[in-house]
Amino acid sequence: MSPRTPLDTVKHAAATPDARQPFRELGMTEDEYLRVRDILGRRPTGSELAMYSVMWSEHCSYKSSKVHLKQFSEKAPASDALLVGIGEQAGVVDVGQGYAVTFKVESHNHPSYVEPYQGAATGIGGIVRDIIAMGARPVAVMDPLRFGAADHPDTARVVHGVVAGIGGYGNCLGLPNIGGEVVFDPCYQGNPLVNALCVGVMRHEDIHLAKASGTGNKVILYGARTGGDGIGGASILASETFDADKPSKRPAVQVGDPFQEKLLIECTLEAFAEKLVVGIQDLGAAGLSCATSELASNGTGGMRVDLSTVPLRDHTLSPEEILMSESQERMCAVVAPENVDRFLAICEKWDVTATVIGEVTDGERLEIYWHGELIVDVPPRTVAHDGPVYHRPMARPGWLDALQADTPDALPRPANGDELREQVLSLVSSPNQADKSWITSQYDRYVLGNTVLAQPEDSGMLRIDEETGLGVALATDGNGRYAKLDPYAGAQLALAEAYRNVAATGARPLAVTDCLNFPSPEDPAGMWQFAEACRGLADACQALGTPVTGGNVSLYNQTGDTGIHPTPVVGVLGVIDDVARRTPMAFSGEGQMIYLLGDTREEFGGSAWTDVVHGHLGGLPPAVDLDRERLLAEILVNASRDGMIDAAHDLSDGGLIQALVESCLKGGRGARLVVPDGLSAFTFLFSESAGRAIVAVPRSEEVRFTGMCDARGMPATRIGVIDGDTIDVQGAFSLPLAELREAHTRTLPALFGHTRHA
Repeated sequence: MSPRTPLDTVKHAAATPDARQPFRELGMTEDEYLRVRDILGRRPTGSELAMYSVMWSEHCSYKSSKVHLKQFSEKAPASDALLVGIGEQAGVVDVGQGYAVTFKVESHNHPSYVEPYQGAATGIGGIVRDIIAMGARPVAVMDPLRFGAADHPDTARVVHGVVAGIGGYGNCLGLPNIGGEVVFDPCYQGNPLVNALCVGVMRHEDIHLAKASGTGNKVILYGARTGGDGIGGASILASETFDADKPSKRPAVQVGDPFQEKLLIECTLEAFAEKLVVGIQDLGAAGLSCATSELASNGTGGMRVDLSTVPLRDHTLSPEEILMSESQERMCAVVAPENVDRFLAICEKWDVTATVIGEVTDGERLEIYWHGELIVDVPPRTVAHDGPVYHRPMARPGWLDALQADTPDALPRPANGDELREQVLSLVSSPNQADKSWITSQYDRYVLGNTVLAQPEDSGMLRIDEETGLGVALATDGNGRYAKLDPYAGAQLALAEAYRNVAATGARPLAVTDCLNFPSPEDPAGMWQFAEACRGLADACQALGTPVTGGNVSLYNQTGDTGIHPTPVVGVLGVIDDVARRTPMAFSGEGQMIYLLGDTREEFGGSAWTDVVHGHLGGLPPAVDLDRERLLAEILVNASRDGMIDAAHDLSDGGLIQALVESCLKGGRGARLVVPDGLSAFTFLFSESAGRAIVAVPRSEEVRFTGMCDARGMPATRIGVIDGDTIDVQGAFSLPLAELREAHTRTLPALFGHTRHA
């Protein structure tokens, strides 16, 4: 937009009802535009139109998804741990001893394809500010990632930029990156998924919410100056499909400054410590449009803002552009008049620009002025919370029956031990199953000194309290191949895997955050996939007793008619009373017994074996048994707490052999395995049946451990022993650890080089 002459004030808008307005260019439909006119009783000013367009975008308003997301509240299980749930900037749970933990995962998918480094970096910056705004100190980040085919020419561009952006921003903030995922699949070629999670810690009494209350309280904008970068960035960019013929759908990506963010963190936490803040909101998608309207909507009155006082980097910006700018490292605080001077002094101490831009009023309107002229006069709730609600058409895709009927049953299986051996090597060296150290070594995983477990462990774990050892564990998971075959089951399997990963390290799962990545909601098939995934996840959370505390929806992950696999990414947070009792994944105890927990069935639909060996996707994903998942978690947590097991690793992508290779390589010890009666070596090694884990049991604990499993009805089969420097599947093949390590570690460096490129 360009500045208007004369200025498009509220008075001018009322006097020129027929003036043409670029609502379509801003992503609004005609019906939405007419609704704004109806709300205001006149045409909107240019500034009001800018605010409604970004706040009613798919990314900000959830207009296509909110009818399905309400299940997470309606079906939420009772939880004594939940302190703040859905609706705030991040969920908060009680982890004991007066500590609260806040965590959330969000997407920065579309910006990360346009400009990988800045898109990923500002994704980290944005989620960190959500955690700060709840009153917590950020303590770690995680990054679930999806890229196109590993050998595609463009994938290296995106991978290098995204990994460097995440590492560059997170490392500069001094936050450890403790976990995440990396998946390659051609469906993500034009739409990579860059999801970012942050976790923060606070005392119960330090929780803050986004609301503007108290007539006369001042609204202070602080942090970086406002520039032209990211105008309409995430809010509009993430609300349309990519189209090569329409470059206007690719607005400027935000530019991050992690050093400014670090100052913002310390400044904010000091203001919290002195009890100076009444309400607070970070500026992310939709910038000032979001911060002012949401603070006012959540408060008890109205708000008056003088937009001409906003500190600018670019003084040519129009009021519309200032309202739409998504410049990073900015926050809004509501502060009582008597505390303003002290708040500003703290900002000055940290070299953070801070300006009083408005105040809370006793009215019911959000009024914004520009050099004395009224340019916005709206009911704030209509901007922030009462946007459109769409019941999009849904239809089970016609191709799904054929896809599910195309089972992997007829695929050729290895005929002998030599073929099994070769397929194991193919699996563990495939891009999705190979060692990810090329990526994780670019992240600082141990800064701050409280990281107890980090990648490639089943879950990341952090110490919360040095004296008692209280800690939390986090894992994120999601399998788009499973969800493509059955979105209901696929979402449940994502939750089950993350739940299992947390329990495998000895932590008790407490709560869930999710990032729901899907194609265009305007496609009835894509909308059906989304609805089924929401239903599946809500039902599973209810069954497992883990409430959804918040998260993110990312739609329009589609280029032309090509959409991504439906990819619900689920994060689970758990608590452990003493991190010294954690369970690592490494098999290092020579002579310890290896037990397989759970039942192994002929389940290969969507499996890594079908993908790597045959390039096949079809059939049904593994069956979900949530009662079994809950029982398995109880066994793993109790065994960890009582010292019955020395190592544990969940079974998921790649089946038992993938998990075994990872645990053996991590511990530097081999294993001798015996195939259980009733199973073929192939099914034993490659099946992806859910609800399973392998554990290393010291001989002294074997009777106690098996007794516990028997008493609780958990199948526990002794399948081998930790021994030597070779994985030996008796009667089938042997593989030296040295050969496995070379195959497992060479793939990503061979694809992307041995050095990092920004």
